[in-house]
Amino acid sequence: MFDDEKTAGRRPLEGVRVLDFSRVLAGPYCTALMADLGAEVIKVEPPAGDDYRHIGPFRDGESLLFQSVNRGKKSIVLDLKSEDGTAAALALAEECDVLVENFRPGVMERFGLGADKLCAACPRLVYVSVSGFGQTGPNRLLPAYDIIIQAMSGLMDMTGAEDGPPMMAGDAFADVAGGMFAAFGAMVALFDRERSGSGRHVDLALYDSLVSMMPVAACRALMAGETPRRTGSKHALSAPFGTYPAGDGSFTVAVLNDRLFARFAAAIDAPELADDPRFASDALRQQNEPALAQHIESWAADLSAQDAVAVLSGASIPAAALCSVPEAWGSPQAQARGLASAVEHPALGTLTVPEQPVHFSGAPRGKRQSAPALGAHTQNILQQLWQNRESPDER
Repeated sequence: MFDDEKTAGRRPLEGVRVLDFSRVLAGPYCTALMADLGAEVIKVEPPAGDDYRHIGPFRDGESLLFQSVNRGKKSIVLDLKSEDGTAAALALAEECDVLVENFRPGVMERFGLGADKLCAACPRLVYVSVSGFGQTGPNRLLPAYDIIIQAMSGLMDMTGAEDGPPMMAGDAFADVAGGMFAAFGAMVALFDRERSGSGRHVDLALYDSLVSMMPVAACRALMAGETPRRTGSKHALSAPFGTYPAGDGSFTVAVLNDRLFARFAAAIDAPELADDPRFASDALRQQNEPALAQHIESWAADLSAQDAVAVLSGASIPAAALCSVPEAWGSPQAQARGLASAVEHPALGTLTVPEQPVHFSGAPRGKRQSAPALGAHTQNILQQLWQNRESPDER
């Protein structure tokens, strides 16, 4: 058993201070995960604010998207094109454990805040650079948005109906993948700092992240010499493993071995399928999936999706009805797992915002702060910063 007495009531990143120069989604998603876990995140914004403050949906003039990915942070306004702004940023970096930026390579250097300079001045600093294509490579200076990375990573080429055009995934998965790996990189570098005493420059590319998030496609391309193709809502390698129509909607099923397929065949009142040579192995079932689909669709035609799932689940077959996004967030499972919790916003009242998904023994969930107003903490942070520098013995 773990001894929770030492950790009870404490979030794992309490005491870690993060200086966040990032904006839009990938970098802010990274630092939101860290704020959820107790880190003090100081978000540095230009006078006009993060671009996401001006992107909807809006409520009473406030961007709800900004609220979602900047929860629990402090906001300080600095003009990095001015000497005073740069001086304040440098001084803050010396007080922080982690710095996160997601400008195009070279921009932080032009501000006088590049990794080489700050890591030399602050040897324990973990400096995380998040960009579209990383700090090296022929594409390093190309502009990158999520849709660009989806297009270049192969994800769009694999997504969509078998006879249809390539399709974008339903959310900004390149940005989210980059944010997750940036947080992972920061944590690894902090862990290593405890042993070595030195920080590191962490170079994270959205392109690298999304390509790495597709291990099945990587196996097929790198080792099998294949080019993955669009298969709609059916698995490219296994069957029955996908979405099938019922009388009032659709349901999903996942069968990955022969024993499970025999149980599935019996559940859909077609036990003879288990002895059909066309379906004798996973590879053969995938090859003959259209014929298999006819049996499944015929069985489910007079059933609701929920009834079809109930029959399959009763036979211990992995199956599910399709949920909308509100249904997923409102489900008893999401509620039980604490995937979102309420925060109080001074203008908007109570808001329900997402929370990082990992559970740590002894660490509380919820009880977080809303996203900050632009520059809400500028005066207090700068005042404390300069006081600390004038009286270092009192820190």
